[in-house]
Amino acid sequence: MRRLRMSQYQYYYLLLLPGIVYFIVFKYLPMGGIMIAFKDYKLSQGVFGSEWVGLKWFAMLFNDAGFWTAFQNTILISFYKLAFGFPSPIVLAILLNEVARTWFKRTIQTIIYFPHFLSWVILGGILFTLLSPSTGILSWFGVQVSPLADPSSFRSLLVWSGIWKEVGWNTIIYMAAMAGINPQLYEAARIDGASRWQLIRYITLPSIASTIVVLLILRTGYILQAGFDQVYILYNPIVYSVADILDTYVYRTGLTMGRFPYATAAGLFQSLVGLLLLAFANGSARRISGQGLW
Repeated sequence: MRRLRMSQYQYYYLLLLPGIVYFIVFKYLPMGGIMIAFKDYKLSQGVFGSEWVGLKWFAMLFNDAGFWTAFQNTILISFYKLAFGFPSPIVLAILLNEVARTWFKRTIQTIIYFPHFLSWVILGGILFTLLSPSTGILSWFGVQVSPLADPSSFRSLLVWSGIWKEVGWNTIIYMAAMAGINPQLYEAARIDGASRWQLIRYITLPSIASTIVVLLILRTGYILQAGFDQVYILYNPIVYSVADILDTYVYRTGLTMGRFPYATAAGLFQSLVGLLLLAFANGSARRISGQGLW
């Protein structure tokens, strides 16, 4: 029976194969390198030939003030992105769903999708140019210090630039969920005299609630990944105190200095905390709404 089912869906399994190979090669096989975090790794001796040192690198990590600064910055930046960035595509998707003219809707979608396809190298260059106090827009208002070099405004710029880049692209999932709503529900509600706000409140939002919950749980699991590309491109030593996150800290203090066990210990800690947050968010969602990933 099982062989018959596999033969019946063989082409679906074939389509699934590249994804399985990707996760095995780039996600599961590299997990063997976790043991470096517990060894005095030397390139000449290899992973298996290096001496075991127990929790030495974790002790050094937790006694480093720079690590806790990066940890705090990661939590704060991720929280700001979650608080402001997560609801933004939901609101935008609802607004687009209310647009009646197809040509106008598609035009707006094209415009807001475009930043997603630009790398942070390009967007960083645009921001540096626009926010330059000598040649950018800020020079028109007599601003002497760029927000990119001001610790008090850097985090806000980081959050809003991230929203600008990804908000349009993130609306796709919500737009797809809204496309699956039965139009008869809207028609019946209009006959009963429901306003547009009531249609959104009592039909649209409840219909996409499961999608929102799943994406929120997944986003919580990445709370300790505040966006390496964006931060690495935009930050500088002046704003290290408010901008240095775990990813940039690991890259700067671990990889560039050749401290591979130290970097592995920091990365392992980051992954474990992310896993705990994911489990906590899933459990909370199941208790509150009855829906979760598992």
